[in-house]
Amino acid sequence: MLRFAARAVAIAAAITLTGAVMADDTTLNVKVGDKFPEVALKAAQIDKLAGKKAGDTVTIADLKGKTVIVFFYPRALTGGCTTESCGFRDEMKKETFPKDVVILGASNDDEKLQQKFIDTNTLPYPLLCDTEFKLIKELGIANNAKATAAKRVTFVIDKEGKIAKIYDKVTPASTRRK
Repeated sequence: MLRFAARAVAIAAAITLTGAVMADDTTLNVKVGDKFPEVALKAAQIDKLAGKKAGDTVTIADLKGKTVIVFFYPRALTGGCTTESCGFRDEMKKETFPKDVVILGASNDDEKLQQKFIDTNTLPYPLLCDTEFKLIKELGIANNAKATAAKRVTFVIDKEGKIAKIYDKVTPASTRRK
């Protein structure tokens, strides 16, 4: 398992991967090398993305040409999710990630709760709102059969929109991943 800072460096290094690494979790509906699903979602703080304004939606296709890190968490404003989200915030402040990398958090929370999460924790990146579980289900990361929340999984998506790395083993209390 990697501590958050080490994982962030590993994510930054994974940005250069070509897709030769296999996905860690066979229960996912996607694997390394697959195209990331094109599901349009609203996002809190979407105006942080070039060309987007309040009320717009975003898909990975909108971000083609950029490396994107999308980390899914179960519920905004909870302990482990706050720890993880603030970890990404802190690594962005340290400039751990290359400047052309886009960071997106994601859960099934609505825009109002996501915005409160952003405001409470001074998060500098957009938070996707998958309230209908479209992307969560397509990726195979619902936390149970009833799909009440997303699993804690991070995807690194290359400049062509393909999955370059999947981090799917998380211990949120310590912000460590396998």
